[in-house]
Amino acid sequence: MPTTNDAAVLALAALAATLADERRARRFLDLTGLEVEELRNRAITGDKALLAAVIAFLENHEPDLVAVAEAVGTTSAALVAARAGLEG
Repeated sequence: MPTTNDAAVLALAALAATLADERRARRFLDLTGLEVEELRNRAITGDKALLAAVIAFLENHEPDLVAVAEAVGTTSAALVAARAGLEG
């Protein structure tokens, strides 16, 4: 299992990749109800709940999970393990 720091770095990369895709970013913001400023502030502080939520969001649509894992140079399993590390 990754360390909390490793998991946070991986989740931040997943957040960046999620936001880089307009469709995925809009869906994430719509589903979470987050405003861009709140998202930015929580990401900057390394909010573990937000970071875990990003990966959980991706897990709920496997094509997005796979695409983001590829975009950040990791595997879907590593992202899921990162979420578990952030939640645990």
